[in-house]
Amino acid sequence: MAADDIDELYGLLVPLAGERLIVPRACVAEVVAYQPPEAMPGAPSWYAGTIPWNGRSIPVISFEGALGQTIPEAGGRTRIVVFHCLGTRLPAGCFGVLTQGFPQLVRLNPDVVKSDPVRSFPERSPALCSLRMVNEAPLVPDLEYLEALIADETSVAA
Repeated sequence: MAADDIDELYGLLVPLAGERLIVPRACVAEVVAYQPPEAMPGAPSWYAGTIPWNGRSIPVISFEGALGQTIPEAGGRTRIVVFHCLGTRLPAGCFGVLTQGFPQLVRLNPDVVKSDPVRSFPERSPALCSLRMVNEAPLVPDLEYLEALIADETSVAA
């Protein structure tokens, strides 16, 4: 099957404090219950710390914090979405993002998803763009940028 033959894919709407992320399902390794991350001294506020996951210690961040927004308090609905790394800079091969609930599985196709020209983001931002989906305007995260941001921060602290 050629890439042009694919007209639909599965994604996850990941709830944040004031909006949602939209990510391909294949990028997510697992969604785990919240556990307080072990903080790293001197880390920026968006870097929550590390948690044990599948025999590894993985970094966990706040996407809101990486965007420069207020970091929400962890609550009863807080989860950690574990993402597969796209590169090789993080030794664990994964990183976590704090969420404000359980992600929702959605089917994505050209009839449902449109670009949203209303919002724009600077070149070096954890968000690539915003999409328009029925009544939603989720953000598309730049997972490569987030991975590099985490790698740079943890290499400075090491």
